[in-house]
Amino acid sequence: MYNVPEIENQLYTIDWEQVTGDLNRSGFAVVTGLLDVTQCQRLIDGFDAEDGYRKTVVMERHRYGLGRYKYWDYPLPESVQALRQHLYPKLVPIANCWMEQLRLEQRFPTQHDELQKVCHEHGQRQPTPLILEYGAGGHNTLHQDLYGDLYFPIQAACFLSEAGADYSGGAFVMTEQLPRAQSKPIVLTPRRGDMILLATRFRPVKSARGYCRATMRHGVSEVHHGKRYTMGIIFHDAVS
Repeated sequence: MYNVPEIENQLYTIDWEQVTGDLNRSGFAVVTGLLDVTQCQRLIDGFDAEDGYRKTVVMERHRYGLGRYKYWDYPLPESVQALRQHLYPKLVPIANCWMEQLRLEQRFPTQHDELQKVCHEHGQRQPTPLILEYGAGGHNTLHQDLYGDLYFPIQAACFLSEAGADYSGGAFVMTEQLPRAQSKPIVLTPRRGDMILLATRFRPVKSARGYCRATMRHGVSEVHHGKRYTMGIIFHDAVS
């Protein structure tokens, strides 16, 4: 069984002032050592189970890259639900600030169950948290995790494998593109247990006339050897 209160306590130890500053400055924030080795391994061990998932995607069939990912079904695993439920309220003030800076009407409710109700009103009822597996040659093309008209502007990626020990290559790659500018690459190699919070689609950047949108995408560079597992926590639900 997962120790849900332990996960909640781990979230409370995060320096949220630092996270807020990093997200506002860069569109992403790295939280080191959020999950321990046991928590990571339990999630990996469940990847090949037949129960508990609503969909498996073989990435090369859709030209998404090379690898597999699986969406959990409701009810989510306890640890995944705890992360989703307790991370969300910490991110809402940042998300709503971004909406205000970009002069967008959308505002997000303070609790995750309220966001789910709004998702359902938009026909988005399917869970989006997922676990991804890459072997040698595996990669993920640059993309955005939208899943419908309504999307929360921040998401999380939790790294379950140890770079350099479990696999080589497989860097986490992001790009940021300002209007009328070329894309800037950002390449990170998080350790097992680390979490990256990142912009889902865009973030505000200060401009001469207020704020403009910086478009963000993310993916994974080619894995050279070994296996790499990652968990994605997306807060909005999907149409399908």
